[in-house]
Amino acid sequence: MKSLIIVESPAKAKTIKNFLGGDYSVLASKGHVRDLPKSTFGIKIENSLFVPEYKIEKDHAAIVKEIKDAAAKSDEVYIATDEDREGEAIGYHIATAIGKKPESLPRIAFHEITKTAIINSLKNPRRIDIDSVNAQQARRLLDRIVGYKLSPLLASKIQRGLSAGRVQSSALKIVVDKEREIRAFQKEEYWSIDALFAPNIEALLVEFESEKIEKLTITNEAAATKIRDAVKDKPYIVDSIEKKTRTSAPNPPFMTSTLQQSASSLLGFSPKKTMSIAQKLYEGVKTTNGISGVITYMRTDSLNIAKEAISAAREEIEKVYGEKYLSEKPKIYTTKSKGAQEAHEAIRPTIIGFTPQVAKSYLEADDLKLYTLIYNRFLASQMANALFESQSVIFASSNAKFKANGRKLLFDGFYKVYGGNDKDALLPNLKEKEAIELKQIEANCHFTEPPARYSEASLISKLESLGIGRPSTYAPTISILTSRDYINIEKKQIVPTEIAFTVTQLLENHFPKIVDSGFTSSMEDTLDLIAEGKKDWQAVLAEFYTPFDEQVAKGKKEIQSIKVATPLGEKCPECGSELLLRKGRFGEFVACSNYPKCKYTKNINQAPKKEVVKLSVKCPECGGDIIERASKRGKFFGCSNYPKCNFISNNEPTNEKCPECGGVMAKKSLKKGEFLECIKCKYRHEKQ
Repeated sequence: MKSLIIVESPAKAKTIKNFLGGDYSVLASKGHVRDLPKSTFGIKIENSLFVPEYKIEKDHAAIVKEIKDAAAKSDEVYIATDEDREGEAIGYHIATAIGKKPESLPRIAFHEITKTAIINSLKNPRRIDIDSVNAQQARRLLDRIVGYKLSPLLASKIQRGLSAGRVQSSALKIVVDKEREIRAFQKEEYWSIDALFAPNIEALLVEFESEKIEKLTITNEAAATKIRDAVKDKPYIVDSIEKKTRTSAPNPPFMTSTLQQSASSLLGFSPKKTMSIAQKLYEGVKTTNGISGVITYMRTDSLNIAKEAISAAREEIEKVYGEKYLSEKPKIYTTKSKGAQEAHEAIRPTIIGFTPQVAKSYLEADDLKLYTLIYNRFLASQMANALFESQSVIFASSNAKFKANGRKLLFDGFYKVYGGNDKDALLPNLKEKEAIELKQIEANCHFTEPPARYSEASLISKLESLGIGRPSTYAPTISILTSRDYINIEKKQIVPTEIAFTVTQLLENHFPKIVDSGFTSSMEDTLDLIAEGKKDWQAVLAEFYTPFDEQVAKGKKEIQSIKVATPLGEKCPECGSELLLRKGRFGEFVACSNYPKCKYTKNINQAPKKEVVKLSVKCPECGGDIIERASKRGKFFGCSNYPKCNFISNNEPTNEKCPECGGVMAKKSLKKGEFLECIKCKYRHEKQ
């Protein structure tokens, strides 16, 4: 019996083929084989029904034919795309494209690409989940409606090359709002009184003359100096010593958002790079046992872990670190993410024996860094808590109190797997009521800092907390904001461009729902309900489309053009109107302010036109002026009356006439020297 397994990725196909015998062939669709057309709206709307006009991508036509031919020769065809909505939809479109009924094909799903997982999935096939397919279709059509309707409006009212999107515009507003906070920020001056007690204990003034001293209590140098002078010569004692034992618990294993955040903070990887490497680790790399996936599926918002994986981790911890480093009982984590798909697992290693030390011989440098991050986080999640002793000491005089803090590690627990921990800030052994020497005291000036800009990691965290997007959308959202020149990444900080403010302001004024995080989040919840079979996807589209389409039509008429342009103080050479500097999709350009009546434009990146060099020679064919021209091949000479006169010469014409035919003699040079040659009969005359 011959069986065909269809996956998305060639790397995944290669890994799965490695696990199966000759009765199975494995082909990759290389992603979506059908999608909405790129050049048209691609959605027919009839009687409140939305019919997508899917087309097979040109670059997928050959792949579809190959899969269709292989399916015809197979006794069984399995859909084995990723187990999420996107994967479910890809499987649906593959089945449709090869002429099969999607609901008739067996669907196998797995969270890791290992031999055990693949064999088990073949024993327990299911059917394509049409509700998940409809949720994906609803998302795709919603995004097409917003993008296709709003982007041209932005182009007509602001500038060409702009785009809007259901998730991207909401994310952009978050970035712009943060920048507005920063611009509105007014720094405040404040002072601290910092002391050094014997032997070398740093402490901060927390009370003066029975008044609590907080961050902004002392606001100027005069007040700070007065307090410093009032407390510096007083005798001090150890007023109180407080010690508390605190535990520090390990973090749960990674899900998509936390992996992207940690990889950004600790490794300096962009979300896009993180997901690219994770995809590779999931689909298959070289291991001690051949090609295999070494992590579970990397697009997940779940913290579930398979019981077998927990058991394997705990056995490894006990073997390597000893029983005392094990948590008392297996740790079970739950996600706080809205709409998390709990059927999935968190991101974890699939082969616990494939340690970072072993993997070092098989993985490339960046792959190893990310794998080590995933492996250590997972192992640490089942380890014992770390134990600290926190220390707090108050030094007091008759009119002031200073506070010093310290910490001592009592048991490293899960820190053991990371090979290090926070340095202790130990305080010496002190006794209450004993005298203590004040060695030094200073009044230091500070200023409040503006809010910090988002990094890629912190923006992803914000999107997740608001329920905007899902694991598969975080990295693409940041990528599209960057590609559209809405944001720049400067020193790991996200900085919105001026055009981002203009676009956001327009959307806030006329399409507030599109940039409202609450609306975007609620739409994600609605998509979840479609996936659960609790909402009709056509009804959701209809409910959104009608008022939105009316808003767009109204906007076309009522929104004033706010095209971003800078007057240049120059006149248009064609109509005399003022020239403007504009910014388009492909960079800055000069355009006439009288557009569309006058369509004059000039690319400012073009080299300035060379000044015309006119020779004191007349054209032998029409009597016009001979001018010097330039082409890709170099300099040449031609008639100024071109294109009426087509006279050209590669050599510079002169006023001398040919003694043989009366034609024009032109300058020419060889290694022997310069000479004259007739353009017409090639008669040569060497110059003396």
